[in-house]
Amino acid sequence: MRAMGKAGGVAARRKGLGAPAGGRARPNPNPNPFEVKVNRQKFPVLGRKARHAVGLPGVSRARAVQKRTQTLLKEYKERDKSNVFTDKRFGEYSSNMSPEEKMMKRFALEQQRQHEKKSIYNLNEDEELTHYGQSLADVEKHNDIVDSDSDAEERGTLSAELTATHFGGGGALLHKKTAQQQGEEGEKPRSRKELIEELIAKSKQEKRERQAQREDALELTEKLDQDWKEIQTLLAHKTPKSDNKDKKEKPKPDAYDMMVRELGFEMKAQPSNRMKTQEELAKEEQERLEKLEAARLRRMLGRDEDGGTKKPKHQSADDLNDGFVLDKDDRRLLSYKDGKVSTEEEQSREAGDDNSDEEQGEGPSEDSEESSGPDGHSDLESDVESEEDRETQQAPGKGLKSDGHKAREAARTELPYTFAAPESYEELKSLLSGKSTEEQLLVVERIKTCNHPSLAVGNKAKLEKLFDFLLEYIGDLATDDPPDLRVIDKLVVQLYNLCQMFPESASSCIQFVLRDAMHEMEGAIEARGRAAFPGLDVLIYLKLTGMLFPTSDFWHPVVTPALVCMSQLLTKCPVLSLQDAVKGLFVCCLFLDYVSLSQRFIPELINFLLGILYIATPNKQSQGYTLVHPFRASGKNSELLLVSDEEDIATWQRRGLSLHWANGPKAQTKTEANHMRLSCLAVCLALVKRCVLTYGPLPSFHDIVRPLRALLTEHLAACSHPQELQDLCRSALAAMGKQERRYRPLICEKSKPVPLKLFTPRLVKVLEFGRKQGSSKEEQERKRLIHKHKREFKGAVREIRRDNQFLARMQLAETLERDAERKRKVKHLFNSLATQEGEWKALKRKKFKK
Repeated sequence: MRAMGKAGGVAARRKGLGAPAGGRARPNPNPNPFEVKVNRQKFPVLGRKARHAVGLPGVSRARAVQKRTQTLLKEYKERDKSNVFTDKRFGEYSSNMSPEEKMMKRFALEQQRQHEKKSIYNLNEDEELTHYGQSLADVEKHNDIVDSDSDAEERGTLSAELTATHFGGGGALLHKKTAQQQGEEGEKPRSRKELIEELIAKSKQEKRERQAQREDALELTEKLDQDWKEIQTLLAHKTPKSDNKDKKEKPKPDAYDMMVRELGFEMKAQPSNRMKTQEELAKEEQERLEKLEAARLRRMLGRDEDGGTKKPKHQSADDLNDGFVLDKDDRRLLSYKDGKVSTEEEQSREAGDDNSDEEQGEGPSEDSEESSGPDGHSDLESDVESEEDRETQQAPGKGLKSDGHKAREAARTELPYTFAAPESYEELKSLLSGKSTEEQLLVVERIKTCNHPSLAVGNKAKLEKLFDFLLEYIGDLATDDPPDLRVIDKLVVQLYNLCQMFPESASSCIQFVLRDAMHEMEGAIEARGRAAFPGLDVLIYLKLTGMLFPTSDFWHPVVTPALVCMSQLLTKCPVLSLQDAVKGLFVCCLFLDYVSLSQRFIPELINFLLGILYIATPNKQSQGYTLVHPFRASGKNSELLLVSDEEDIATWQRRGLSLHWANGPKAQTKTEANHMRLSCLAVCLALVKRCVLTYGPLPSFHDIVRPLRALLTEHLAACSHPQELQDLCRSALAAMGKQERRYRPLICEKSKPVPLKLFTPRLVKVLEFGRKQGSSKEEQERKRLIHKHKREFKGAVREIRRDNQFLARMQLAETLERDAERKRKVKHLFNSLATQEGEWKALKRKKFKK
């Protein structure tokens, strides 16, 4: 109501000012002479429009409103309309022509367009009248009449008799016939029925004649085609070589033509089905496993595949049972032996019982002869045979029962096809414990298939837990005695697949394991001052980290902590036993695997290999290098890998270090311990050679390997090691010698000298105040354009603002009009309701009085 009041006030003010309701300003017919503005022209200029006009107040505004009404208001009203109707008739939008002139001109143009003369020089050409686009002269000829009984060749033509009969009523034809018959034959004229029958017979006769002519023409055409084929074969027959001597030889096709022909006859590629998505493949695999599990459960319960009932197949009445095939060929091969029919089974039994038959006095042939005699007790034998037949009929049932029992037992021992995702580690361990490696892999694969993330909403969290459980299970396998490394190797594939599906969850699991190992090592260092090498499970986790995640990144949330952990192991864990040496060499191998692509320099790796070489040689004073922690130059374990027994050196054979030695007990005998020391030394030399090949391109390579070269040259070459170790040492030294120096001596960086400060005068630009300000002609033109652009921009903004105000006024007028109409309708409804209420009360009052 407040908005309506404001709107009414605005309208009232407009009415008081003399403005119309629509917002248009009309000029005052009696203007104030002091408000009239006159632009006088000083002198006339040829070609220039005169602008001296009398400007009345409000005239320009009224013109602007009128222009906006014709353009902007029209676009506003047609804003929701997409179709446009354009009248292209002649003179439709011309205001200079009257309606009669427009109609006359349009008629003249239409007649001119339709009745254009074909020849401009033919003065006798008349107008041609048409009907539905056809000339009336052609229509009168009746050339398009179609006879349903006629052929395609003679379509549209009717005989005169048929036309006169059907369209002329038959009277003229009857008079004509009667006149001819009376003149020629002198007989009694025939009736109309007889004439029509005769006409029908004649038309049928003509039709049969045309059909016969068409068949004759068809036969002649086929005969001609056959004769042409015979002639064509004669023409295609090759002439003898004597006749072709004069002719030119046909050129042989070249390689390009042959290839083009081969490509023309080559089989085109057939369209194949689209590749299925991972979700579709997972769904199909789940359905397949569910079907197999249902079949296994039926076998375990002793039911048939079809539920114990076989449904009869539908056979048609014409089926000859051509596809009848016996499930099992139980036919027996019959043969005659000594005048008696014998089967294959009896012959096999006789062949198997030859030894027992030889011990008896009489053979089976004599028994058969006696039984075939008159006193052979044939009736008793028939009774015995019938009992045997009954037993044989019952025997298959027993055999089937035994086979069913075996099938149920096999189904119980068979691995299930569907598994639910384990909710705890103990549940997963119960599923995998006691099974072979292949069965464990199959169980994990089926768990992953049945719980694919695309099959249900909560499967993603279940498979994330499965990765954590598998990681813990691998740690338990590594801590067993002996560790089951074969199963761990096979389970890595499943871990990799789960890691590719859920990388964030796998990263958090590995980070937790590495963080736990680092906390244990820091606690041991705080408690005892040193830390021992971790168990085999931590080493396996470090190996898995390099296999599951990229190791060539500059920084990685999982690999970088793993590198820090391995560096701490090589620097803070002293080598106190052969098992520690094996673990340290394993960490060195992991280091080289990690940096194989990035070629990142690891000083802890070089230091550990140097220490292993040091504890494998006798101690000397002049060594040219310095050992760092965790190795010591002298002490209890300074000669841990030194071997002095020549017999053990002679019997040693190079083998790879097994991780079982890292987790197993100490060597039982001295010979085994010496062989283990030599194997550690061989692995160390191989790692030194790999380091040389990996870090060869580094500029400071020679400074890195200088201690290793000195140790190998001065000590290992002089020791009495096996020939294989000496060959490894020589190959490492040769690889070091092949690497060239790739660095320059250090020099100071060349830089531009700093100039001395000079006392230069300070120049200040003096501005010229004024209109031009001493600028050039281009600068003045640029400023003029800028000023013009600014002025036009302001004018455009002003016009846009006025357009918006005009549209606002139009919208307000529409709103007021709608509100007034709604108020009028509401008032009318209230009045009608009040009238009805009054009538109802009056009626009720009358009834009450009665």
